[in-house]
Amino acid sequence: MAHYDLCIIGSGSGNALIDEKLDGLSIALVDDGITFGGTCINRGCIPTKMFAYPADLARTPEAAARVNLQLSRGQADWEGLRDRIFGRIDAISSGGEAWRGQNANVTLYRQTGRFVGDKALKVGDETITADTFVLAAGSRPFLPDVPGVADPALADRLHTSDTIMRLDEQPVTMVILGGGFIAAEFSHIFSSLGTKVTLINRSERLLRREDDDISERFTRLMPDDVNLRLGEQVQGLREGGDGRVAVLTRDADGQEQRYEGDVVLLAQGRVPNGDRLGVQAAGIEVDDRGYVVVDEYQRTSVPGIWALGDVSDHHQLKHVANYQERIVQHNLLHPDDLRAVDPKRVVAHGVFAHPQIAAAGLTEREAREQGIDVAVAKQEYGSVAYGWAMEDTDHFVKLIADKATRQVVGAHILGPEATLLIQPLLLGMTLGIDAPTMARAPYWIHPSLTEVVENALLGLGFPDQG
Repeated sequence: MAHYDLCIIGSGSGNALIDEKLDGLSIALVDDGITFGGTCINRGCIPTKMFAYPADLARTPEAAARVNLQLSRGQADWEGLRDRIFGRIDAISSGGEAWRGQNANVTLYRQTGRFVGDKALKVGDETITADTFVLAAGSRPFLPDVPGVADPALADRLHTSDTIMRLDEQPVTMVILGGGFIAAEFSHIFSSLGTKVTLINRSERLLRREDDDISERFTRLMPDDVNLRLGEQVQGLREGGDGRVAVLTRDADGQEQRYEGDVVLLAQGRVPNGDRLGVQAAGIEVDDRGYVVVDEYQRTSVPGIWALGDVSDHHQLKHVANYQERIVQHNLLHPDDLRAVDPKRVVAHGVFAHPQIAAAGLTEREAREQGIDVAVAKQEYGSVAYGWAMEDTDHFVKLIADKATRQVVGAHILGPEATLLIQPLLLGMTLGIDAPTMARAPYWIHPSLTEVVENALLGLGFPDQG
């Protein structure tokens, strides 16, 4: 039985733990992914954004038409697009695996690991032990429990975010099940590139975790791009006509509906991989949604076992996992000087859909539920000069501030370059700069789109913002 100082499960942010600071430790790195490096690089944030950018470009004729410029819609080269993206990504993945495999103090196990006891992990036919474990096993797509999902006859036409980007050819028609950020981003990608997309969601709104105003506006705009079907429950999947897949639903009136697509994308969220590790066998506590429970230092309920990223964090964001990786590494190296996750650190996220969304901090509903006396400002893109240039009528910035402290507690943007526009707000929120200072201390370039952020700050109405 091999024994190690440290065993890390997962080759995403967990792999980043291993650097020269840990050269004195014997390390086992366990990962059973088809490609090395975790979700983000191989089948998550990076390839999806490499698809989202050409999807944005494909919509240029629509934006141009609003300003009296006629551009022709291009034709997507799916195979070339796919191969350009994964030709780069796969080389990074294989190169990273080769590099890690030659590290003198690291033993790489490319097999499934599952706990069989206290700090004992079965990997393939071997059982290994370690003084310390770090669980960084990530998450996987959720598969709905509906008839047909497990039908082997449909398997080649049913996809998740893990597989949809590697299709041999672009589908003519697609049905997407879901209403969260994965469904929103892939709806944008495929509809922009020319696929006829039907999006089916069981609730009456998309992106319900966003601020209500963002969710409502996004839902209103989505039918411009896809056949949007809201309030419908999926009843099953079966063979359709001409090799397509039929999706059967029941609508809010109890009527049965049927939609067909060359492929179906199951995009109803992700679940943590703790169950695949058999964490209960090691005595590791999980919550009611299957996430490994950690304290402020990223320690699990078992001394000497730590966790980070999607396996333990409900945000399921790469930048959060990377931050937690730095916390865990410090704490492994400095057991007498533990560093806690900063509870005041503002978590931001982006949705690279059409339109783009960015958010940081609390929604208006969350702020009011916490008893905060809020000031709210909503600024349309079309209210500033650059918005005039764009002839924009759909997009806006929304800010929520605490009247008592004049601090921005929530920032929400829907529209072009939302993930860039939110950055000055995120910086101000993180550093504790109040809204009047954010608005008046810097020059805001005129006429630039960032003036919509400036005017939203002014719109909060604090008296010394003259």
